[in-house]
Amino acid sequence: MKRILVACGNGIATSTVVASKVKEYLTEQGLQVETTQTKLMEVPGKVQGYDLLVTTGQFDGQTGDVPVVKGMPILTGIGADKTMEEILSQLQD
Repeated sequence: MKRILVACGNGIATSTVVASKVKEYLTEQGLQVETTQTKLMEVPGKVQGYDLLVTTGQFDGQTGDVPVVKGMPILTGIGADKTMEEILSQLQD
């Protein structure tokens, strides 16, 4: 089971949309995933123990060794396929 932390400004609206789309895509690819939403400002204290961080806003904080993928294309639809492939690739490594 892969664990993904999805962060947006308030940890509610956009992160929920992105989390559900990511989970649906990865399930279709045969991966079991668990997604959790959070606020961007809470990421440094929560990110450890996750396999991937997906953000929908500007984030320059520390994540240790957890890779980060910018998830805004999933919301806009522009470049969403490439972003999903990047997420899949990060989780398969």
